Amino acid sequence: MEQEIATGTLRALRRILRATDAGTRRLASATGLTPSQLLVLREIGARRGVTPGTVAQQLQFSHATITAVVDRLEELGLVTRTRSETDKRQFLLAITPDGSRTAAEAPDMLQEIFLHRFTMLAPWEQAMIFAGAERLAAILGADNDAAPLLDTGAIDRSGSE
Repeated sequence: MEQEIATGTLRALRRILRATDAGTRRLASATGLTPSQLLVLREIGARRGVTPGTVAQQLQFSHATITAVVDRLEELGLVTRTRSETDKRQFLLAITPDGSRTAAEAPDMLQEIFLHRFTMLAPWEQAMIFAGAERLAAILGADNDAAPLLDTGAIDRSGSE
């Protein structure tokens, strides 16, 4: 019985990994972006004149990651970076018309689907899933910090990788 449960758990993990990979490929095919790039693009689009630090804080990404992602989005013409008029030490980020179009036309990311469905669960069920996922991460030795993002690659990679 224990072996069957372990095998079933591994199969479920494999399905999650496959779904994550398929979602990432679907997004890259449609937009040329990674999930983290789309998250950053949407966060910039949701705010007017946002700083990289605010984006990092909202998405729980490091400042270095945001810088690398914004560099890529700027190269693609999806965002602009300008110096603040009031504080020349700060840069403000804005989405371009192409960036708005890309964000609007992008397919739903797996984590958006997850969040929508997860929030519909009863609180006890959410807590049970969270506890099981945390325990599973510990069993697998995955104790390093991770951004709240369903993606298997480096967060700041380019969409073509």
